[in-house]
Amino acid sequence: MEATGFPTSADIYLELDGRKIAVVQGYTARASKSSQSVEAFGESEPVATIEGQRKYTLELTRLYATEDAVSDGINFYELGDFSLVICKPDRKVIYSGCQWSAIQEEGQLNAMVAEKVTVVASKRIETTA
Repeated sequence: MEATGFPTSADIYLELDGRKIAVVQGYTARASKSSQSVEAFGESEPVATIEGQRKYTLELTRLYATEDAVSDGINFYELGDFSLVICKPDRKVIYSGCQWSAIQEEGQLNAMVAEKVTVVASKRIETTA
């Protein structure tokens, strides 16, 4: 009997121009944002805090290029402005405007597998499934 509710590698993938280019075995997502204190003359504490920009950093493990991407000559090092799509039982999370910041490879030369890729995304949206 198959377990439900947990994403599989088919549910986590990279997309470029509407095409699935790689499946991802696992991921870790970190969101952070900057903030700025508003100070007023004569006050000992800030009077407010202003929300800053958000940053999404994702650690992807075991990326496998799809057959179509391999036949098209995909190169993980050339990727830019792609999306990470995570399909969950009740919703879909899409990180878009992605750029890689680090790639770690292990194994055979010319294999279409990347062990670990660190990605920075500019936007995160959630849609209901």
